Amino acid sequence: MGQIIGLPYQGGTMAKAKAKAVAEASGALFEEDFVLRTLGKIGHDYETALTELVANAWDAGAARVNVIIPTDANGTLTVEDDGHGMTPSQFRSRWMKLGYNRTKNQGNGVQFPPERATWRRKAFGRNGIGRHGLLCFADRYTVETWVDGILTTFVVSTKNDQSPFHIEREASARRSGHGTRLSVEINRHLPKSEAIRTVLSARFLHDPQFVVEVNGLSVPLSEHEGLIETKQLEIEPGFFVIANVVDTTKSARSTRYQGIAFWVNNRLVGEPSWAVGTTPVIDGRSRFAKRFAIVIQGGDAWASNVEPDWSRFKPTDLSARLFAAVVAYAQEAVDTLSALFIEENSEDALMRNREEFRTLPIGSKVEVAQFTHDLVKEQPGIHPESLNKAVKALIKLQSARNGMRLLDRLLLLDDSDLDGLDRMLEQWSVQDALVVLDEIDARLSVIAAIEKLAHDTATDELHTLHPLVTQARWLFGPEFDSSEYASNSTLRTVAVKVFGSKKQDTTFRKPKNRPDLVILQDATLSVVGTETFDSSTDHLSSIQHVLLIELKKGHSTIDRQEVFQAEGYIQDFTTDGALTGAPFFHAYVVGHAIAKGLAPSRDIKGNGGEIIARVTATTYSQLTDTANRRLHGLKESIPSRYEDVNGYDLVQKVMGQPSQASMVPADDSATTSTKH
Repeated sequence: MGQIIGLPYQGGTMAKAKAKAVAEASGALFEEDFVLRTLGKIGHDYETALTELVANAWDAGAARVNVIIPTDANGTLTVEDDGHGMTPSQFRSRWMKLGYNRTKNQGNGVQFPPERATWRRKAFGRNGIGRHGLLCFADRYTVETWVDGILTTFVVSTKNDQSPFHIEREASARRSGHGTRLSVEINRHLPKSEAIRTVLSARFLHDPQFVVEVNGLSVPLSEHEGLIETKQLEIEPGFFVIANVVDTTKSARSTRYQGIAFWVNNRLVGEPSWAVGTTPVIDGRSRFAKRFAIVIQGGDAWASNVEPDWSRFKPTDLSARLFAAVVAYAQEAVDTLSALFIEENSEDALMRNREEFRTLPIGSKVEVAQFTHDLVKEQPGIHPESLNKAVKALIKLQSARNGMRLLDRLLLLDDSDLDGLDRMLEQWSVQDALVVLDEIDARLSVIAAIEKLAHDTATDELHTLHPLVTQARWLFGPEFDSSEYASNSTLRTVAVKVFGSKKQDTTFRKPKNRPDLVILQDATLSVVGTETFDSSTDHLSSIQHVLLIELKKGHSTIDRQEVFQAEGYIQDFTTDGALTGAPFFHAYVVGHAIAKGLAPSRDIKGNGGEIIARVTATTYSQLTDTANRRLHGLKESIPSRYEDVNGYDLVQKVMGQPSQASMVPADDSATTSTKH
C-alpha cells in the first residue's frame, strides 16, 4: 500500500483521522494549492511547464521524449522519455522532497542509461521545481517510472492539508527497459500542440541527439520556423560546414545552451557557447545572444578532428581554420541581425540614466541620444552595463560643456543683446540674475496659465486652477507675498471641524505638492494663515492673518448667496474659540463673472464694532489684469514666450509636475504635513 510522506500508511478512516491529529499537533498544515502558488510561471503557463518537464527528461539522460497533447479539455496529457528511470527509493528521495537540490545530490552532470555511457551532458535542473509542471494542468497526476525490470506507479496529489503534496496510491509491476511516463487529466490550461512543438524544438535545438516529439511529430532544424538563414562555408577543399541561424524567441527563460553549437555526424561537440575556441563573438548576456542561436553542421569528414569523448575539437590547423571561418560568419550575422535591437538597447540605456539625461539642454540630449544609437549600431553585442556606463560618462561630459554652449550662444547675439548682457553683468552676478528671472518667469507663467485655462470648460478647478491661484497668493495683494504663509496646524484643525460639521458632502485633502483644499459641492477652498509673536501673550505665537480663497466651479456667476456663504465660514472660524489670537480674515470668492448690482467687497464687523474681515468678489480676469499691472506689463513685452505655449504645459512648468491631461484625482488622507 502507499504512504503519506512523513506519516506511515495505516488504512481506514480512523487511522486517517489519527494521522491528521498527529500532524495538527506537530504544528504544520498546508493549503492544498501551496505548491502551485510557489511555482510562479510554471504553475499557470503551459509552455513553461512543458519545457521544464522535457528538461527533466534531458536531465534523466533521455534520447527521445514524446509529449502527447489531447485535443479537448479533460483529456490526458502525457510526457514519456527513455531516460534512466527511478527506483521507488529514488522517487521518494528526489521527486517527493520539497526543494530538492539536484546539484548537491547528483552533481551538474547527467546520468545516462548503460547504452549511452559515453554521452556527456550538463543538467538543467537545480532547485527541484520543474518536476511539478504537471500541476499547471490539475491538482493530481500520475508518474510511471521503470528501471531494473520494475515498473512503479505513483499517484501524486496536493489534496491534503498535512503535506504540500503526497502519494495517494502506489503500485508495482514488471517491465523491462528504463524510462518515465508522466500523465495528467487536464482540468485547466489546455496546450496548443503546434505552439508547443515550436517552443520545444527551439528550446532543445542545440543537441541533435535529443529528439522531442509532440503527438508523434518532431521539428528538424531544416523545417524550424525560426530558421533565418542557411549558408555553406568551405573551410578547405573537401571540408565544408553548413551554418544555420535560428531565432529562438519562443525558447524558455534559461539561456544556458544558447550560442554557437557544432554538430558532427548529427552529434553535438562540446557545449554551445558565444566563444569559439578562445575567441569571443558576442557577450552572452546581450539581447542578441539570448534570442538567436547558430548551428554549424559538419559531416563525417570532421569526425577525426573531434576528441574521443566529443568534448571539443582537436587542436589542429584545420580546426583553427574552421573556428576562424565560423567567427567571421557569426560576427557578420550579429551585425546584420542586431539592427533589430538598436532602438530597444538605446532606449534602455537612456531610461537607466533618465534623471541625469532630463537635466541636459535640448542640444545635449540630442547628442547623447545619437551617440547611444551609433554605439549600439557599431557594437551590437555590447553588454547593457557597458553601454550604461558609456552613456553615463557622456552625460557628465555634456553637463560640463555648458561653457562651450554659452560661447555658441554669444556668437548668435546681435549688438543690442550684447550691450544689454554687458550692462546686466556689470550690476548683477549671473546667479542673482537667474534667481530674479526665474521668479519673474514663474509669475508670468501663472498669469498666462490662468488666462488660458479660466475660460476653458474642460478645466478642473481642483487640480489646475486652485493650485495655481493659491500658490500665487501675491495675486491678492503684496501683503500676502510672504513665505511665512503656511497651513497653520491650529487653523487647519479648526477648518476640518468647521467644514466637517456642514451638512454638505465635504472632503479636506492635501494633494501632493499642493495647498490644503476643502472640497465642497459647488466650490473648492484653501485656508492658509501667517503667525506672529504677540507681545501681549508673553511673545507666544498666534495667528495674525488668514487668507481664504474660494473658487466657484464651472462658469459660475458670483451672487449675494456666494458672498454670504463666505461670511458664514468666517463667522464659524471666529466663534469656534480654538484659534489663537484675533486674526483678520481676507476672503476672496473667485468666479467667471459677478452678478449685476453686487458690491465687489464687504466688511464684516465683530461684536465691538471693529472690522474683523473683508469678503471680496472677483473674477479671473480681474486677478490677471491686476497681476499684469503689478508686473509692469512685462508679459505684453515678450508675448511669444507665453502666447505660443499650451495652458497645461504652463501648469506643468509652474507646478513642477504632470499637467492636468495626465492627472488622476488622488485619494488623499486628511492627515498631512502643515507646510506647503
